[in-house]
Amino acid sequence: MDLKVPPAGESISTVMISEWLVKEGDSVDQDQTLVVLETDKINVEVPSPVSGTVGKILKGPGQEADIGEVIAQLEEGAGGSSNGATSSASSSSSSKKDDEPQAQAQTKADEAAETSEEEPIASPAARRLLQENKLTTKDVEGSGKGGRILKEDVLEHLEHKEEPQAQAAPAQAPPKPQPAKPASKPAASGDREEVVAMSPLRRKIAERLVSAQQTAAILTTFNEVDMSQVMDLRKRYQDQFVKKHGIKLGFMSFFVKAAVEALKSYPAVNAEIRENNIVYKNHYDIGVAVGAPKGLVVPVLRDADTLSMAEVELGIKELAGKARDMKLTLADLEGGTFTISNGGIYGSMLSTPILNPPQSGILGLHNIQERPVAVNGKVEIRPMMYLALSYDHRIVDGQGAVSFLVAVKNLIEDPSRLLLEI
Repeated sequence: MDLKVPPAGESISTVMISEWLVKEGDSVDQDQTLVVLETDKINVEVPSPVSGTVGKILKGPGQEADIGEVIAQLEEGAGGSSNGATSSASSSSSSKKDDEPQAQAQTKADEAAETSEEEPIASPAARRLLQENKLTTKDVEGSGKGGRILKEDVLEHLEHKEEPQAQAAPAQAPPKPQPAKPASKPAASGDREEVVAMSPLRRKIAERLVSAQQTAAILTTFNEVDMSQVMDLRKRYQDQFVKKHGIKLGFMSFFVKAAVEALKSYPAVNAEIRENNIVYKNHYDIGVAVGAPKGLVVPVLRDADTLSMAEVELGIKELAGKARDMKLTLADLEGGTFTISNGGIYGSMLSTPILNPPQSGILGLHNIQERPVAVNGKVEIRPMMYLALSYDHRIVDGQGAVSFLVAVKNLIEDPSRLLLEI
């Protein structure tokens, strides 16, 4: 039986083989996930249509395949783990009759296999790095789906492992000069570089960013906001909020609600250009940029104007979890009217965010830092954040953009305005 690439979306014609979860000869159950396919928008898990054995794998990790193309062949049969256990027991029994030392080695191999099944799964690239650096899957914490170890996890582990060693290394006397040696030949390019195919998602991100720069007249305006009132409000009511809603009150819900109120006053920021027309949106679907294992994605919080603070927080948590587990669907990513990106969680002090086409505005949040500011003629230390609004100058005037950002600033500095909608 042929295993074919299933349809992955209306506009998707090709996929990339991200990772095989089985290998040739493995026994599998019906509906067991065999391979993860990566598209420019979402990841697709392909289950086995039957119980049986994996025959030949025709497309390896990193290779592209068309929708409907055969990527592997399956042999229909009993399948399942019990089949493999019977085979293992039979092999062990046969080995014992032939040679007792071989039987003992087989038993140890079986025990090692059982142990490995309990260990986290590592991607092929991660396994290679683990072997090269004499590490096991237990040494590295995985950030992928189900705790799967990615290549980035291994690299981060190695980086953190080397830092303390470098600091603790004692100073050594400079080495004695050695006689000059003839210049050696340069190392092969494969030793100095690693060529990795760009993922479909990364290619799509690059395409959209370049398109935004080429088609929109992007301009950015800045302001700063005093976070004292919001931080005091969170501190006073955090415990009660968690007790009632089962989730913490974060900063993002304040900015989502503030952005919605500001968009109502300045509808051009919530509009888009469609051919020779300006389309004003009477709904507020706010995209929230979140980091995913394969890159930055912007899932959409639908009808944010109708949501409570708790519903906003729960919605963001759900979307962020789906992004982390690569479970986002096309419906989660399409149709946003405005975007908020929080670079402050990574320590960003200031940035100029790029528009998410066809939207006309994106609000950039940044790190909160205590700074001296003038308050009623006195210098006080306040928790301050820089805000950045990038906008499409073709339909948003400078005055409207600046006024929009000032409206967000006023709502955050006096959160009671959110309740009164003023």
